[in-house]
Amino acid sequence: MRELPVWVRWLLVGRFVNALGSMAWVFVPLYLVSDRGLDEVAAGSIAAVWGVGTIAGNLAGGSIGDRWGLRPTLAVASLASALGCVAVPLTPTTGLAAVLFVMGALGGIGRPVSFALVTSALPAQDRRQASAWMRSVNNAGTVLGPPLGGLLAVHHFGAVFVIDAVASLLMLGVVLLVVPATARATVADGAPRRVLDALRADPRFVLLLLTVVAADTAYRFAYSAVPWQLEALGAAPWVYGSTISLNCALIVFLEPWLAHRLRARRPEPLIVAGFVLVGVGWLVVAPSPAVVTVLAAVVVVTAGEMLYKPTATAHAADRAPEGMHGRYQSLYGAASIGGTVVAPPLAGALFSSSPHLMWVVGGLLALAAAAVLGLTRARDDRGVRRVVTTRHTPR
Repeated sequence: MRELPVWVRWLLVGRFVNALGSMAWVFVPLYLVSDRGLDEVAAGSIAAVWGVGTIAGNLAGGSIGDRWGLRPTLAVASLASALGCVAVPLTPTTGLAAVLFVMGALGGIGRPVSFALVTSALPAQDRRQASAWMRSVNNAGTVLGPPLGGLLAVHHFGAVFVIDAVASLLMLGVVLLVVPATARATVADGAPRRVLDALRADPRFVLLLLTVVAADTAYRFAYSAVPWQLEALGAAPWVYGSTISLNCALIVFLEPWLAHRLRARRPEPLIVAGFVLVGVGWLVVAPSPAVVTVLAAVVVVTAGEMLYKPTATAHAADRAPEGMHGRYQSLYGAASIGGTVVAPPLAGALFSSSPHLMWVVGGLLALAAAAVLGLTRARDDRGVRRVVTTRHTPR
């Protein structure tokens, strides 16, 4: 971490505190039932609006940041998020869906803008390590925050929203006090001015996004297929909780170190290797599902996640045209959570048919993403080598 600029280190501290205090979204379904008196169906429907807002904010955040500046966008989103947290306990039940949508959107804006703010300001060789640290501090806060929120909720649910608001205000303070006020990036002459034009000129990045969606769908089996499989095997709920804690702990303690050790490697082979590990992890379970094989699979899948997620985040910054860092992070962010929409219904349909088939399909999906990205890269590299050889062959 000492190799990163001081302001990035302080921003990491702010992200940790923000993740530690951002516990409201975890408890919203319970809050709606216990404090607002809604039934589970109504509570689930209203809570889902938060997720819709998160996706919308993630997609829009990069464009807003590129236009108005990444630093001011993050500052305004943090302030508005704090005000929104305070507003939730004061809002009538009929207005909660609208407030929660706005809250989710503000949280969604913060993710791509934060990553774009850091990666666009750093040289390419430092981006992976910074991305890994950003993910690690988020995971560390996510591990510690919900248990603390549970203790607060026992006494008063309103305290959960107050703590979330305070965390957002502390993040606002870090942004205003330590993040340098840089000018908005300008678009160079001849560079694409619209993101669609940039994507047409960069089909390899489009392919990366598509393969990330496929790999993330396989990866998200950890949050649907794994608990269903463990329950079918008779495991207690704490076993699944332990697998999630194991995943987060491995990321917190190993991902920054791994990113540092592999910082000189080309990004796409590492992304492909990460996809392969995700696929292999689920194929381990397929022949004979058991608690021990599921736990082993989670370790292997986490290793794949640690390889491809920070690398792909940094690679999105490497490929972003000047002035589009926010939008490229939004596109990557949307792809990297795309599996949250596809994985649960896919895993559910397969599990009801055959658990073995579910794990095979999950594994093959990630391996297919690896094959498509790897073979396309190899083909393009051969084409480049042929062009270079032709140009330098004496006649």
